[in-house]
Amino acid sequence: MSQPHRALRGLGRSYQRSTIFPHFTVAENCRLAAQAVHQRPWAIWEMAGRSPATIELAHAALQRAGLAHEADRLAGSLPHGRKRQLEIALCLATTPRVLLLDEPLAGMGAEETERMLALLAQLKADHATLLVEHDMDAVFRIADRITVLVNGVALASDTPQKVRANPEVQRAYLGEGH
Repeated sequence: MSQPHRALRGLGRSYQRSTIFPHFTVAENCRLAAQAVHQRPWAIWEMAGRSPATIELAHAALQRAGLAHEADRLAGSLPHGRKRQLEIALCLATTPRVLLLDEPLAGMGAEETERMLALLAQLKADHATLLVEHDMDAVFRIADRITVLVNGVALASDTPQKVRANPEVQRAYLGEGH
């Protein structure tokens, strides 16, 4: 199934590398994502950028992601952590049921990480989320269930507490005494 069809079926995905339009505003980026859901190919009398449905959906996604106050800013001028938030807002604008997030914390400082973890915790209430992340301390804080892979093979899959206590996981990733 193509990526647009997966998105229309409720799968939102953010990539490890930023996939925003840097020369568009934050709101325009989000509106374009919302427009993919509310396509109106026969509405030739209506400018796509003025569709009330897409504008409302984009605004709601920006609000949810904590970026409503940045709506008029050029996306390329956002700091790294805010760009990652924008990518999640783009996902939210497509009204997903499931979120696939590839290293959403990569390259973030402590303050940005805290902001992103708060957003992810909030999203857990109504989105199934699959998170690929190497910041193990953050994963232990946010995840309900963790699967640890070593060379593509599942080493352990359980609650954060049980995975943290697993001797094989400790040897492979955490180091002794973690």
